[in-house]
Amino acid sequence: MSTQEREVREVLARYVRATDRRDGKGQGALFTDDAVVQIYARTGAGDHEPVGEPLIGGAAVAYAVEHYMAPHPEGCSSHHMTADHIVEVDGDRAHMNAQFVVFRTRSVPRPAGGWPAGTLGAQGTVEPVESGYYDTDLIRVDGAWKIARHRVLMDMPIALPGA
Repeated sequence: MSTQEREVREVLARYVRATDRRDGKGQGALFTDDAVVQIYARTGAGDHEPVGEPLIGGAAVAYAVEHYMAPHPEGCSSHHMTADHIVEVDGDRAHMNAQFVVFRTRSVPRPAGGWPAGTLGAQGTVEPVESGYYDTDLIRVDGAWKIARHRVLMDMPIALPGA
């Protein structure tokens, strides 16, 4: 893997970590000022259709993360996994396509008196809740890779309030 391919993949790694932390400022900084971000949901026919309006620019991404993503309940978090990255770099432009799965984690609170005798291992549950593909165009700006177009292709339909 070339250094450029590794740098491009790292942008996605920072993106999913910012999503999991609900870090709008950190996530928004990964996008150009005129980036276009669109979520697509799979329809019953197997095609994808846009969900809502696209976000334009890193500031809009930051705002969306901070105002539209629900905070994790106490003891819960999300954990994104990406895999099978296909990266093509052409000078200061790159395209990346990667699969993703989002897991919801729920911790079991530690009992006031401590864990019962014989209790071992992680205490809680992990369950997959979303999957799909990230299809992303990036450009190099002042030596750093930034997302210029980001399509989130969900494997399932999405229900939104009021829709």
